[in-house]
Amino acid sequence: QVQLVESGGGLVQAGGSLRLSCAASGRTFSNDHMGWFRQAPGKEREFVARINRSNIATYYADSVKGRFTISRDSAKNTVYLQMNSLKPEDTAVYYCAARPAASTEYVYWGQGTQVTVSS
Repeated sequence: QVQLVESGGGLVQAGGSLRLSCAASGRTFSNDHMGWFRQAPGKEREFVARINRSNIATYYADSVKGRFTISRDSAKNTVYLQMNSLKPEDTAVYYCAARPAASTEYVYWGQGTQVTVSS
């Protein structure tokens, strides 16, 4: 059974930091592009960050650039999202997802972890 399990969410004050983890199991994800997305109440899900299967190329939404860092530990089949200088507008459910190299879509999704930033 393929699973992506996020953890590390919680309540933090504005300006604080959180580190999200996404543990993958059921298949090898080292050849997949891995991404983080988020969905705030009443809004559509949006892209946050992506790390390519090369572990070299990373991409970020403009809203988080310079504050968030995506990384992966292929040996642990885990992807991380370090979030610094958090703002109330970062409040959302954060999801990790995997896009196999041969796919144009993110195929595997986690259940999400809640991040709440208080002002």
